[in-house]
Amino acid sequence: MALAGKKVLITGSSHGIGAATAIAFAKEGCQVGVNYNKTPDGAQATAQEIEKLGQKTKIYKADVSDPVQCESMVLDFIRDFGGIDVLINNAGGALQIPPGEFVDMPIEYWNNQIDLNLNAAAYTAKHALKYMIENKVKGKIINVSSVHSIVTWVKRKMLPYAPAKAGLNMLTKALACEVAKYGINVNAIAPGFIMTKLSYRYTPEQMDAFKRKIPLGQLGNVNDITPMMLFLADDEKSHFITGQTFVIDGGQSIDGAIDSMMYDF
Repeated sequence: MALAGKKVLITGSSHGIGAATAIAFAKEGCQVGVNYNKTPDGAQATAQEIEKLGQKTKIYKADVSDPVQCESMVLDFIRDFGGIDVLINNAGGALQIPPGEFVDMPIEYWNNQIDLNLNAAAYTAKHALKYMIENKVKGKIINVSSVHSIVTWVKRKMLPYAPAKAGLNMLTKALACEVAKYGINVNAIAPGFIMTKLSYRYTPEQMDAFKRKIPLGQLGNVNDITPMMLFLADDEKSHFITGQTFVIDGGQSIDGAIDSMMYDF
């Protein structure tokens, strides 16, 4: 297997896309670092699945919106695993959205969302790239963006989540340009509506409304995302791809697929 033996650190891997990605890499023979902030039970469950597959794993508690904690996590991973080959910046989200519109938004919420959905990727990439460059590792950085970075149909996610993710797309391009001379690839994945345990905060009626916006007529699941993760980490299959954002959304972002109606939830 082309990925066997790779050392992979995945932020936000205690549930959802991150957990599924961690397990997918373990199935390919990778050693995987699991990161969580508020869900230790989920992190433990992910790590147990990795261990069942016979691969080395370790859990790292870190709030990735904090640059000091990011540095400690990455350096601890490099020490524990003897290096880093792949960094996946998966942590993010737009939960606990405050009431009101942009003019009512507490500046603390804006800053927190920018830190979590944009700055965190820079914090972690800085230290992973330093190791890769100094040790001549032709590594991979994969950022998890969102379809909301391109189009958005949920009013409450427009600000500041959408501009943060759009910034992540440009960070991906900028980093890719800078580190290409070292043979390091930087790419991003922008998922659409992916079913996870967090999806069940929506009512069945709201879920049906989302589904009607998707040309393929179905909601996505984590297994729609993990193959692209593996592809972008594979030296043989994706060595000539960098600076790109791959949208996986069932066609939701196609021009004309989304009408002018926007949801408030």
